[in-house]
Amino acid sequence: MSLAALIAAMSLAAWLYLLFGRGFFWLPIWPDPVPAPQRWPRLAVIVPARNEASVVGEAIGSLLAQDYPGEFSVTLVDDHSEDGTAEIARSAASRLGKTGRLSVIGAAPLPPGWSGKLWALSEGVAAVEQAGEPPELFLFTDADIVHLPSHLAALAARLEAERRDLVSEMVLLRCRSVAERFLIPAFVFFFQMLYPFAWSNDPRRKTAAAAGGCMLLRREAYHRIGGFAAIRGALIDDCALAKAVKGSGGSIWLGLTKETRSLRPYPRLGDVWRMVARTAYAQLRYAPLLLGGTVAGLALVYLAPVLLMFAGGLAAWLALAAWLAMSLAYLPMVLFYGLSSLWAPLLPGAALVYLAATVDSARRHWQGAGGEWKGRVEWRHRS
Repeated sequence: MSLAALIAAMSLAAWLYLLFGRGFFWLPIWPDPVPAPQRWPRLAVIVPARNEASVVGEAIGSLLAQDYPGEFSVTLVDDHSEDGTAEIARSAASRLGKTGRLSVIGAAPLPPGWSGKLWALSEGVAAVEQAGEPPELFLFTDADIVHLPSHLAALAARLEAERRDLVSEMVLLRCRSVAERFLIPAFVFFFQMLYPFAWSNDPRRKTAAAAGGCMLLRREAYHRIGGFAAIRGALIDDCALAKAVKGSGGSIWLGLTKETRSLRPYPRLGDVWRMVARTAYAQLRYAPLLLGGTVAGLALVYLAPVLLMFAGGLAAWLALAAWLAMSLAYLPMVLFYGLSSLWAPLLPGAALVYLAATVDSARRHWQGAGGEWKGRVEWRHRS
């Protein structure tokens, strides 16, 4: 067997494993119906926001319009915004006649060792707990997420019916521009591959993941893990939270939803690139060896099938089989986002962009500019 055929065979073997040996991650996990609880827990929604003027009004409005049967409140933590984020949130509450349900607080200056989002969330939790009778549940959600009126009730019902400590949903990301159609479904696909949802939801496995845009957490579990202080430096804060909750003996659940969506636009390839470059090297624990292994692995799994299609002979046939297996795995996510199936074979191109963005993430970290978000560097180079 030639070297080209051997590489193609390795790529095909990798895709057969991914298809059948990794928790069927490529099949969307939908929430099953659950009964309503006999008693609805008190719930506090906490929304961190930094310069979110373009989206925060609609997001806060959707939260204030929830038909949750129990007692709930909404707290916006203004993380030193410079664009009137807090005023827009208050205006949204006023238009709905819900000013009494919304609290807006300002985050204190960011302490050393904390990521900005986790500090804002921690400030929100402290404010809620000091305001009166503490809630039983916290919903942590982003300032660009629009929720259906029934969403809080659906999340709380699942958490109670399945006796979970953390329930999270990967919301529907915006997928309108060419760049979004090319890269956003792939982003979700890669996340599922790294953290198979079925494995994360299985208490017998160590895999733990959550989606930061929508996380419902029991207050008891929050304090059991030591609060956000226990993960204060994490850039990939959602998965760090899930790992802490599951590691403390808690039960977690993660699934997909089409009903709750993100307003965050990614109109150009560079917008998605910056999103990935912000945290990709953190995902690799800032380890050059892991970076090298990731680059080699992505090249073998995603790029080799395309390149070896031109090698001829057995290598070409094996490469074609690997590309078909890859497209088959990606197809459900393409259809989930309402796109033509013709996007499925383009996954190698998306993988190349993500590979380059991962290398750029390492470069930014080495230059002391890692984790930059909205003008603030969250993580600086460590010697």
